[in-house]
Amino acid sequence: MRIIAFDFDGTLSDSEMTVLLGERNGTADEMADITERAMNDEISYAESLRSRARLLEGLDEELAEEAYGEVELRPGAADLIQRLRDYGHHVAIFTGGFERGVQRALEKEGVEVDDIVSNRLPVQGGRLTGDVEGSLIEGTKDTALENHAAEHDVPLDRTVAVGDGANDLPMLEIAGLSVGFVPKDAVRPACDVVVSSMNRLGKVFEGYNILDADDES
Repeated sequence: MRIIAFDFDGTLSDSEMTVLLGERNGTADEMADITERAMNDEISYAESLRSRARLLEGLDEELAEEAYGEVELRPGAADLIQRLRDYGHHVAIFTGGFERGVQRALEKEGVEVDDIVSNRLPVQGGRLTGDVEGSLIEGTKDTALENHAAEHDVPLDRTVAVGDGANDLPMLEIAGLSVGFVPKDAVRPACDVVVSSMNRLGKVFEGYNILDADDES
């Protein structure tokens, strides 16, 4: 067994959750700008996430659910996740984004993962509070990967990390195999392999004997 840790926004999904949420209250452009600065390592991820959450203060919970419902996996992502799990690997999603959006996207495709480590936007009185909660605000993805590896007795050299932005760097730097999915310039040097589609990622996994080419559906 290997542990395969995926980032979500920008990797498994090309939907940007905070932008979808921001469209509900007119802050989408500000959201996109803050997100881009964080992914290029111009500001800290924690700072960017708290700034984006503050912009959502007062958003109706039903509108937030509508936004989560628009989150989608990339073409081929669900099939690749299923192949990995069928092959016996432990598949996890480590995202600074929001658990509800990840869950809705997976449910839409009828696929499951073994673990989701993410953040949450708390609700009070039917509206978002403007706060954010979760282990991946200040916490980093290398710690999440190390914890998963230890819990499942998998050495780090048998872990795989797939991501695109600066907040993925910690896990990309310690994983046995680091894959950049159309990575930002600041991230590319930390990647062993760079891909631009789920199909290509599947081929990379076959090349590293993580998947068998004969099992492709």
